[in-house]
Amino acid sequence: MTLQFKDKNIKLRLFSEEDIPFLKKVYFSTREAEVNQVTYWNTEMKIAFLNQQFHAQHTYYQQNYTEAKFFVIERNKEFIGRLYYDEGFENTIRIIDIAILPEFQKKGLGTTILQGIFERAKVIEQPITIHVESFNPAMNLYKRLGFQKISETNGVYHLLQWNYKN
Repeated sequence: MTLQFKDKNIKLRLFSEEDIPFLKKVYFSTREAEVNQVTYWNTEMKIAFLNQQFHAQHTYYQQNYTEAKFFVIERNKEFIGRLYYDEGFENTIRIIDIAILPEFQKKGLGTTILQGIFERAKVIEQPITIHVESFNPAMNLYKRLGFQKISETNGVYHLLQWNYKN
């Protein structure tokens, strides 16, 4: 599996245990607004909760997506996000998780990464699927790039698909 990006400064690197603090930072950034709404938790409680949630998610992904690749996204040798990706998930390319640190968002990097995945999908003739929460700001990006909702769970989780034939 090789993903190519128009921005040649973007690189994917398989994560190692040394990357856990960075992956945790990325995860925390995706939950910060949500956790900050809990006004009766102090900072230590919020950090403890986020640590527990990160480890639960990380363990779940490792145990349930055994063929997946877990990447740190780098640009100009700077860590900017994570991409968890499985080319053999139920005859699709499953984007298990993609997250870019806030300071690198709204710069076209997510679009560039997704376009690289689109090109790979065309080569191996597989659709791309991703679960997205309804309140995720990236939902607009996915719709703009042609993802279609194929199912919904509990009114919150949307399974989106991008078809390589488009």
